[in-house]
Amino acid sequence: MTAERVNPPELSPPTGFSHAVVATGTRLVFLAGQTALDADGKVVGDTLPEQFEQALTNLLTALRAAGATPAELARVTVYATDVAAYRAHAPELGGIWRRLAGRDYPAMAVVEVVRLWDHQALVELDGFAVLP
Repeated sequence: MTAERVNPPELSPPTGFSHAVVATGTRLVFLAGQTALDADGKVVGDTLPEQFEQALTNLLTALRAAGATPAELARVTVYATDVAAYRAHAPELGGIWRRLAGRDYPAMAVVEVVRLWDHQALVELDGFAVLP
């Protein structure tokens, strides 16, 4: 896949995301929403950063099982039950992202939701990747 990150100077500088990603490839991988579920189906972690790390780990596990890498992520949506808390933890969450997924940021959005499928879940991530 080729992925061109597009960040026009007319827009505010992106922090931890790209404004647009132009992806060229032949296969799409659609990733289901992932929360902080462990292998036994139980939500792990009491804090947003702990749950974010597990949810991202789960998303990347599915991505890699499909034959893709984090650099091939074109779009990720983050669903948070408390955007104010997400913003307060943004530097720590960004560090977790960089450690697990690197600095090839996809186009991203953070959306506040009333609750998630697993009522203990604080965050959920989904997305798609484009493979060569």
